[in-house]
Amino acid sequence: MQEKIYVTALVVLAIAGIVAVCLILQKRRRYRPLFVDEMEGHEFEYYCADLLRERGFSEVEVTSGSRDYGVDILAQKDGITYAIQCKCYASPVGVAAVQEIYAGRDYYECMVGVVLTNQYFTEPAVDMAKKLKILLWDRGYLESMMEEEV
Repeated sequence: MQEKIYVTALVVLAIAGIVAVCLILQKRRRYRPLFVDEMEGHEFEYYCADLLRERGFSEVEVTSGSRDYGVDILAQKDGITYAIQCKCYASPVGVAAVQEIYAGRDYYECMVGVVLTNQYFTEPAVDMAKKLKILLWDRGYLESMMEEEV
């Protein structure tokens, strides 16, 4: 009887170990370095504007650095106007970015507000974005845009 308990315990530990290794590998893959991680703010904005053009957005315009009201890029696709804030950070993006694009979207009278980043978002930022109907385009979304065939 005790042998069955030991075998069961070993199997459970082995499975837990495998799951832990898989999660670590997935996290490493998730945070593989991207060349955009080395960009400064304005360089990232212009890169994102080019990426949007390549993905079928039109009338893509990078706003002026000062008095942009939290909007870095204005764009249009399929008759829908977008106000986009770009955040090239080394850590997760918080609620302030969501608040800024929410105000900026209305200031520029756009239909959709977006925060586009090379990172991920904090849980409070995600919660606020859902409530305010702001799109969050995170690192995974950015990577998929970068890899998409044009």
